[in-house]
Amino acid sequence: MTGELSPIDKAKFVAAKRAAAFVEDGMRVGLGTGSTAAWLVRCLGEMVRDDGLRIRGVPTSTRTAQLAREVGIEVISLDEARWLDVTIDGADEFDGDLNLIKGGGGALLQEKIVATASDQMIVIADAAKEVEHLGAFPLPIEVIPFGWQTTRALVEETLVSMDVLGRQISLRMNGDSPFITDEGNHILDLNLKRIGNARQLAMVINQMPGVVENGLFIDICDVVVIGHGDGKVEVRDINTGTVEHDRLDFVENDNLFTDLAD
Repeated sequence: MTGELSPIDKAKFVAAKRAAAFVEDGMRVGLGTGSTAAWLVRCLGEMVRDDGLRIRGVPTSTRTAQLAREVGIEVISLDEARWLDVTIDGADEFDGDLNLIKGGGGALLQEKIVATASDQMIVIADAAKEVEHLGAFPLPIEVIPFGWQTTRALVEETLVSMDVLGRQISLRMNGDSPFITDEGNHILDLNLKRIGNARQLAMVINQMPGVVENGLFIDICDVVVIGHGDGKVEVRDINTGTVEHDRLDFVENDNLFTDLAD
């Protein structure tokens, strides 16, 4: 299978495989959304199938819930779990302080709720996701459909006084129609290029009427697992200040993963 995977996919896989080692029997686990998180769900499914791992997963989107069930993970709601031992998810960007931009997959609201209801949040990413300053990836904000154009105008006006390099805002589309989140909302993507003060920006945006949540995850991530295309993995823990290095072998033949290599 490894010959079918791109270096980025190999990096995502080894990061997910290493992060799966944090999950222990009996845990309640938040399951992220997106291409990297899908690798993690598959890895956990393999552990459930082959090792008898018993976990309960709280997915952050309907598509993650579907995948989790397909690979044999017991799925429960956050209300049923009440609190989680760990959440493992991807990120669109992360900086040296492990602050994140998330929401490229359109599930930022549920992802942030689940992550903050966890003892620990672990991010899995390929090395290209690390940046010196957040903002190169468009910042998603979830807004209610009612008056969304007014909300966009308010955000545009506010950005004038923020420490950002760009202020272009676009409504995320799904073909010819606006993208709709699992909660029935729209997403505005803010092309800011560089965010000088992410903490301030997150607070200001969330105070605007019509904004449900933003994709800045500040002081939420505890550990980042960074995968490389050659199998190298780096694990950074922001709380202990430790950095570990590892190398993982690729799975050669496993039908849990073949569809992700297409």
